[in-house]
Parts: sequence; C-alpha cells; structure tokens
Amino acid sequence: MMEFTAEMIAGFLGGEVIGDKNAKVHTVSSIEEGKAGSLTYLTNPKYEPFVYTTGASIVLVDSSFTPSRPVAATLVRVADAGACVLRLLEMYNAAKPRRTGISPRASVAEGAVVGEECYIGDFAVVEAGVRIGRGCQIYPQVYLGQGTTVGDGTILYPGVKVYEGCTIGSRCILHAGAVIGADGFGFLPNAEGGFDKIPQLGNVVIEDDVEIGANTCIDRAKTDSTVIRRGVKLDNLIQIGHNVQIGENTVSSAQTGIAGTSKVGANCFLAGQVGIADHVTIGDRVKIGSKSGLDKDVPDGEIRFGYPALPGMQYHRAANVFKRLPELDKRVLALEKEITELKK
Repeated sequence: MMEFTAEMIAGFLGGEVIGDKNAKVHTVSSIEEGKAGSLTYLTNPKYEPFVYTTGASIVLVDSSFTPSRPVAATLVRVADAGACVLRLLEMYNAAKPRRTGISPRASVAEGAVVGEECYIGDFAVVEAGVRIGRGCQIYPQVYLGQGTTVGDGTILYPGVKVYEGCTIGSRCILHAGAVIGADGFGFLPNAEGGFDKIPQLGNVVIEDDVEIGANTCIDRAKTDSTVIRRGVKLDNLIQIGHNVQIGENTVSSAQTGIAGTSKVGANCFLAGQVGIADHVTIGDRVKIGSKSGLDKDVPDGEIRFGYPALPGMQYHRAANVFKRLPELDKRVLALEKEITELKK
C-alpha cells in the first residue's frame, strides 16, 4: 500500500505544512467521512465546519484559509486546493503498479498483433487481425472481434465487447460491460406484418482520449461509421445509435439516448436522461438539461430544457406558468361562471 507524508505532498504541490510534517496517508476521503490515514480537502467554504471534526490525517486547504479554532489534522496550504486535488489523484493513479503479460487462460489468435508492455487478462479473447498498441490493459473477459484496432495506452475493463472491424483510439478508457459495434436498430416492415432486418455493414470509430462508462452501448453504422471524436466523455448506461457522430470534447451524463444518424457538435454538455431523436443536428457548445427531449435541430451555443425541449428562458417562463395551472384553472372557471351570470 502506497503511503505519502505531508512533507512529500507539500513538496510535490509547492505547499506549506501546518502541523505534523510526518503525518502519513494512503487513501483519499471526503471531509465528512475522513478517517486516520486518509487525505481530504476543503474546496467549498460551506464544508469548513468539518475541518474541525474530520478524522482525516491531512487536509488540503487554500493558502487563504485561516482556521477559526484548533484543527487536529495536519493542514497543507496550497494556491488552489481544487486543482491540487486533481494533481494528487493523478500522481496516486500513476504510482499504481501496472499489470503486464498475457494470461495463459487468454485466447490470442495467431496473427493478432500485441504491442509491448501490454496486459491481457484471464479469458480475454483476441481474434485474428486484431492490432493492440503499446502499453494497453485488456482486463479479463474482454472480447476483441476480427480486425479491431486498439491504440496505445488504452484500458478495456472486464467484460468490454468490441465487435469486428471497430477502431478504438489511444489513451481511451472503456469501463466494464461497454459494447462497441453491435448492430444498429434497423428494421423494415414487411407484407406479412413482421420486420426485415437491415444489414449493418459499417463500424464504430472512437478517437483518442475518449472515456466510455459501464454498460454503455455504441452501435455500428449501417454503412460508413458511427464516430466518437477525440476527448468525448460518456457516462454509464448511454445508448448511441447507428451512424451517430459526436464532436470533440462533448460530455454526456448517464442514460442519454441518441437515435440513429443524429449529430452532436463539439464541446456540448448533455445532462442525464436526455433523448435525441433520429436525424437531429445539435450545434457546438450546446447545453441540454436533464430529461430533455429533442426532435429538432439546435444552433450553436444554445441552451435547451424540457420535453419537448425549449430555449432556456422560454422553458423557465413556461415552467412558471405550469406550476400555477391549478390556480389559473380555478380562476378561469370562476370567470366563466361570472360571464354566464352576466349573460342572463
């Protein structure tokens, strides 16, 4: 188990130790749940009371922070506690030992190319024509279909399934159960009242530095490619339909669904449970509120809320009226009654 002292942390972050410079930590915790041996942090003033009660051994604080009463934990003062927490987590993660080697219980087809310093875990299946870059981590029970490509430094966690012909870029992270390249949902009604399947002959292309959450599914294209551009971050339980394109550095929270052939621009933010209909184009830098449903195009830089989604201010005005509907209904009924009496 890795341990860091307050002095080591302050040296790495260019901070100042207030208290025991030899205080040691081996994990990170929230300030409310801090325990001995953990590092925590204060980035929001409303959590200051916990600084005085936390059981954590070290608390990272801004250099401007001045305690109003004694603090049992060792403080490390830094210029920006929020930014420094990220740096520490990256340092801790980088210090973890990396697995290497191919498990004898993995199935790697003859002719598959595996880069140096890779790890392939138990019961992983790597089919013919697969190319895996340098330093990849392929966890147990991953499936890589024929002709798939995985870039350098990519991590595929347990149970990831990548169908034939799909491409995963470098430094990507695919969490457990993600499915890349299953058939798009394409069917045509037939004369017998059933449905004929439309063959899905394309693939999925995922560019570099993409992270995909657990049990998220990205369907292969009918023709050409479903494309996830560089830097996209997708949460758990998201459905991306066939021939969808998602622009660079777009982020989506859980349970979003994007129907076939829609396009989402760069630097967009989609909150949880957003639904986008087929053949819709979303511009760059668009923000969409949770549980919104979009069936029309959205220009660059717009904000949308609601179902059906409305521009931000229009939605808030409509929501304000909606809250008052019972009262307004009573007033309308009363006025109708008055009018009826007057007509008599």
